[in-house]
Amino acid sequence: MFRLWGKIIKENRLLKDTVICNDDNDTRTHKVFHALNEVCSQFDLGKPLWLDKTAKEFQQFAKARFYQDNFIEQIDFDYLEIQVIEED
Repeated sequence: MFRLWGKIIKENRLLKDTVICNDDNDTRTHKVFHALNEVCSQFDLGKPLWLDKTAKEFQQFAKARFYQDNFIEQIDFDYLEIQVIEED
């Protein structure tokens, strides 16, 4: 079971969160991208861009924060955070 936790944070407060589960036999990378797409769909957000800093952070900690720089459109929160909470 692969589970990814998505959170929207504004002023150090949790506004929204969701957990995406995936039992497919895909690679970890595909599972992360599919889960991020699902998180963005549930929160009605455009897909964020993976900047070098974001990718390194995710590789190192299995957690990443997407700030305004990662989004093309204007966001009304401080950041979107994703975190892998369970892996196969």
